[in-house]
Amino acid sequence: MLLNKDMGNSKSSLDFKNDGVRAMKNSSSEELDSYYPVRPECLADVPKTRFKARVGKTLSERRWKAAFSKEGYLDIAGVLRRIQRGGIHPSIKGAAWEFLLGCFDPDSTFVERNQLRQQRREQYAAWKSECQKIVPVIGSGKFITSAIVSDDGQPITSDDGQPIASDDGQTIASDNGKSIASDDGQPIASDDGQPIECATSTSNSPDNSDAMPAGNGDFDKKVLQWKLSLHQIGLDVVRTDRTLVFYESEANQAKLWDVLSVYAWMDKDIGYVQGMSDICSPMIILLENEADAYWCFERAMRRLRENFKCSTDSIGVQSQLSTLAQIVKTVDPKLHQHLEELDGGEYLFAFRMLMVLFRREFSFVDSLYLWEVMWAMEYNPNIYSSYDDKRQPLLSELLYDDKPNDKHKLKEYGKFERNNLKTGAEPNSALSVFLVASVLETKHRRLMKEAKGLDDVVEILGEISGNLDARKALDEALKVHKKYLKQAKKS
Repeated sequence: MLLNKDMGNSKSSLDFKNDGVRAMKNSSSEELDSYYPVRPECLADVPKTRFKARVGKTLSERRWKAAFSKEGYLDIAGVLRRIQRGGIHPSIKGAAWEFLLGCFDPDSTFVERNQLRQQRREQYAAWKSECQKIVPVIGSGKFITSAIVSDDGQPITSDDGQPIASDDGQTIASDNGKSIASDDGQPIASDDGQPIECATSTSNSPDNSDAMPAGNGDFDKKVLQWKLSLHQIGLDVVRTDRTLVFYESEANQAKLWDVLSVYAWMDKDIGYVQGMSDICSPMIILLENEADAYWCFERAMRRLRENFKCSTDSIGVQSQLSTLAQIVKTVDPKLHQHLEELDGGEYLFAFRMLMVLFRREFSFVDSLYLWEVMWAMEYNPNIYSSYDDKRQPLLSELLYDDKPNDKHKLKEYGKFERNNLKTGAEPNSALSVFLVASVLETKHRRLMKEAKGLDDVVEILGEISGNLDARKALDEALKVHKKYLKQAKKS
């Protein structure tokens, strides 16, 4: 008999109701932090958590279970309303994320989802086994922080002449491996906001259909590039969310490394780029099964993958930075002109915010809240079918082909998406871009008065870390979105 993975262990509805109300009433910031405990010595270094679960607003375990029909169909409209009002309680966060990110269709049954989950777990196990045959450390509970091959593909040995990654799966961890993360663990960008490293790609979507290229030359090249990335993934793993008790466990670090390594193997055009570990880490924490975490991360990357594309001429996130510039120029032309005069017209100072979705500006709890509310606001009911389409057309083609006319269907769209549908706006601007624009607008006075150079801009924006309220920031982002659409329509 298939187990009901969406609903969890059986329990009386009265018990669920009582437990849910008690949990919500007792969910202070401190108690929510207990779901993701911080190492005592790091408490002074992490931003304060502002999010609090609220009865009647936050999606609770009881409300989540009640949103499913007897067969397993999910009332996605009701779930979206609740998430947009108050986020998701940690007890059911991972399960809800799988729907928000398009892993599952709300119009599927428990049985259908359980079968799909099992198929995906088997597929992940096959890909992981494929990787393990090449590098036995994969799946061993350990991970690599030293390069295992040179640029020309020759194995690198340790001082005693043994390969860094030997057949028994052991690895020699080294702190002197080349890293593009700073000493304080900040990824992605240097102090002046310039990106440090990225991958080169020309593909529109990850190709998971064929992990073994036909030509031996192509395959050898792919293997080499992948092996060269493994120690960098390891170096980033030890820096990712290192303030959390969860990652004191080497097994949990290895789980994150395994998922990122398998993803890098499957996404043969981009592979691994620094910053992906920040996106993947919450999935590892929220979803106990490694394969489930992989698929949740893979769906998240469908949204963000374009940001990680790079060529010799441009960085992937450049398109969002250009959109940001256009938004600020429209809603706050004086600020835009001031930034241009400071040589900041390309908005590279916002690079990290967009790449890792404000992970550095909020506490761990608040950043998860920010993500899930953004995803709920951006939710499009066609997301699952678009990801499941074997033709892999552009996402926007599928998401916006069938525009709903009835009010009931519109309720299945997030607030941000509904606004785009109603106004006929182009589906090319993520809510996160408007979030950055709203942050800049709220800092208008200081930026205009105090910013005499880009270093000042970076410093002023750096001060928002720990001081931003995610709920208020999102409300301001929606206001900027509305203002932008209004101004753009006039012009």
